[in-house]
Amino acid sequence: MRIALSWLQEFVGLRESPDELRAVMDDLGLVVEGIEHVGAGLESVVVARIDEISPIAGADRIRRIKVDAGHGPLEIVCGAMNFSVGDHVPLAPVGAVLPGGFEIAERRMKGVVSNGMLCSARELGLSDDHDGLMVLDHLIAPVVGQPLLEALDVVPDVIFDISVEGNRPDAWSVAGVARDLATRLGRPLSAPTLAQPNAGAVTSSVAQAAIEDEELCGRLTVSVLRKVVVGPSPAWIRRRVESAGMRSISNVVDASNLVMIELGQPTHPYDLAHVAGQTIRVRRARTGERLETLDGVVRELAKGGRGLGDTGVDCVIVDGDDVVIGLAGIMGGASSEISQSTTEVLLESAFFDPMTIARSAKHHGLRSEASNRFERGVDPQLALRAVARFVAILRESVPDLEWLDEPIDLWGVVPELPSITLRDGDVERSLGVAIDEDVVVEILEGLGFSLRRSGRDLIVVPSTARLDVRSGAAGRADVIEEIARLYSYRRLPRHTPTWPQPGGLSERQVLRRLVRDVVVDLGATEAWTPSLGSDVDFELLHPQLRRVRITNPLTAEESVLRATMITGLVRAWVRNVERGTGDVVLSEMGVVFTHPDDAKIPRPSKGGVQGAVTLILPNENERLTVILGRELDDALSAVALWSVLAGRLGLADVVVRSLKEPVPGFHQTRCAELTDRSTGALIGHVGEVDDELIATLSGALGGRRLGLVDIDLDALADQDRVIRRSQVAQIPSRYPSAVVDLALVAPESLNAQDLANALRTASPLVESVQLFDVYRGATLEHGTRSLAYRVRFSSPDRTLSESEVSKVREHLIEVAQSTGANLR
Repeated sequence: MRIALSWLQEFVGLRESPDELRAVMDDLGLVVEGIEHVGAGLESVVVARIDEISPIAGADRIRRIKVDAGHGPLEIVCGAMNFSVGDHVPLAPVGAVLPGGFEIAERRMKGVVSNGMLCSARELGLSDDHDGLMVLDHLIAPVVGQPLLEALDVVPDVIFDISVEGNRPDAWSVAGVARDLATRLGRPLSAPTLAQPNAGAVTSSVAQAAIEDEELCGRLTVSVLRKVVVGPSPAWIRRRVESAGMRSISNVVDASNLVMIELGQPTHPYDLAHVAGQTIRVRRARTGERLETLDGVVRELAKGGRGLGDTGVDCVIVDGDDVVIGLAGIMGGASSEISQSTTEVLLESAFFDPMTIARSAKHHGLRSEASNRFERGVDPQLALRAVARFVAILRESVPDLEWLDEPIDLWGVVPELPSITLRDGDVERSLGVAIDEDVVVEILEGLGFSLRRSGRDLIVVPSTARLDVRSGAAGRADVIEEIARLYSYRRLPRHTPTWPQPGGLSERQVLRRLVRDVVVDLGATEAWTPSLGSDVDFELLHPQLRRVRITNPLTAEESVLRATMITGLVRAWVRNVERGTGDVVLSEMGVVFTHPDDAKIPRPSKGGVQGAVTLILPNENERLTVILGRELDDALSAVALWSVLAGRLGLADVVVRSLKEPVPGFHQTRCAELTDRSTGALIGHVGEVDDELIATLSGALGGRRLGLVDIDLDALADQDRVIRRSQVAQIPSRYPSAVVDLALVAPESLNAQDLANALRTASPLVESVQLFDVYRGATLEHGTRSLAYRVRFSSPDRTLSESEVSKVREHLIEVAQSTGANLR
């Protein structure tokens, strides 16, 4: 939003420099994106008359122009086409320096010397109009050779380009910005000149109005103006409108735009002669209705209905014949547009529902200055004040203007202002600093808030211009924010937050990150598969289990919470194979769900114990699942991966045991369980993916073998039961070690790792025990197999003698026999 400094100074006395004001406005949250100095650099620009226009040989985009600037004819080369002989335009002669530091020099184009430049309004920094030269004849009575600043009565000014936040509807006006400045600087706020009705007749004798949908239109005022003469606006009004980035059109339209920028209240003038029945009504658009707006576009209005979906619900203005003549709060219709023949004006000033305007503007792709303000919420009390200001401005160019008495003023539903209790100490608790109560009252009253005492509390009712202030605790925060903003955030002392205990990762987070790092280090690619699947996917592995089904699925394929990640990862591996990237290890750390059965978590409702309800939530289990899909991966690869992971985690008692019963998703025979040897707790499984599952999901790839690791992270997180971390490094002996091999015949029921652990702990001289061979054959008894271990002995302080080694060997054999194994 562009605001001239001279305009602000009409509301509040400002002695500060533009840079000082910029700092103040930035601190108020009215961020100044740029400062523009209007009128600077135009001292050399003069009024010139077009005397001759002729083409230039070989050029179709430029012409030779002869002008008279008061000192004889000059030749200028110009590319603009919007002027004719006899018109008066601005001329920047050779040597002039235009805004932005652009110096005019003599130039030769197509063999013609250009002795200056004819200028557009944008090149002069007077407006954004760059459609052609700035033709002066319809603005002033030009005099050849007269300085342009004198001809236009332009006074050098400063324009602030302000970026206003969406939650500050009051700041979308000069008055709103001036109110903030006056409150911050402690200076009085002046009010603009307002007109009074001056015609004997009352408005209702000429025009009628009605609100048919009070939710869409909270207030509708209608005024009638007579003896209107449409023409150009006075120079100062044109400057004001153009300084705001808008184009001056006529005195009536300019007055409406000026009021909107100055006060923040859009108004809309209709040609009364083209409003059927001299009546306007506000209602909801009906299906099939169309409107040609002022921009010449015919728009199909919303489809009707109560919902506010993508199409929105259009609020429209209709005439006495129920014909749409305006898109309320956004743009008027072409049928009742102000023209040179207009003599009577019906002026509408209203309050419309902000969300309706916002959605309607978005639906039609039509953003206007009016919609920008209505969709943020204008002051419902401002309508008639804006009309009075409109009349006062229009009387500058139409002194005989008549404004009929008793304007029509209709009310619908407007937002209710909250009553907010500001308790003693609230400001200090929120801002960390005590602000004197008199300062708080001065700030809030400066913003137009109403205040009253209730004991030690301050009851605050926000201004009608501040519809962004909420109720309750949120409203209290809004009020304190306004106090801080006007008091200045820079005046608040800075505090470094402190807390008794610094933050850090929980044990669960440390475990999760360590597991992920180890798996990635081993070459796995982290994957994500959906936690929602279909009944078909569920039945692949768990047809007998009860399902956790959501009640509002987007599709049937995403209606059941997964009970395993194996299906999703195998499906992801198949997609990679189909795209030539199947030589991959995929891992996922996520949550699987099982039916709660008896796991009920009671949560009382708002009614207390008597009204308590019981919510049955699904059981959640965090797991790590790894699919090893490289060419030679199998169950041994899975066991190797688990061994590295167990070593990095410092697990001491988790062993690989044969299965007692099949596990869904795993191969029937190539699978083992991971259990805590001391407690028997199940930690997970290792092995290969069920070949039937691979065939079902991949078809032609059914012959591939995939390694599979599935770990229960919830069990791993139970440190008291499972994880045994050792932070002490084992220093190897400096002395030679001795190695012996033991072939032990053990029953199938004896776990090889249990036997190895028994051997490892049998003597402090045992450095390591490694299983290197398993044999089953006819030479062995039924239900047994031969386990061959390589045992390494060492001592940290000496070389072991042969007798010592033999003695330890005999002891190991005795230990093995105690577990049920015998020397082969």
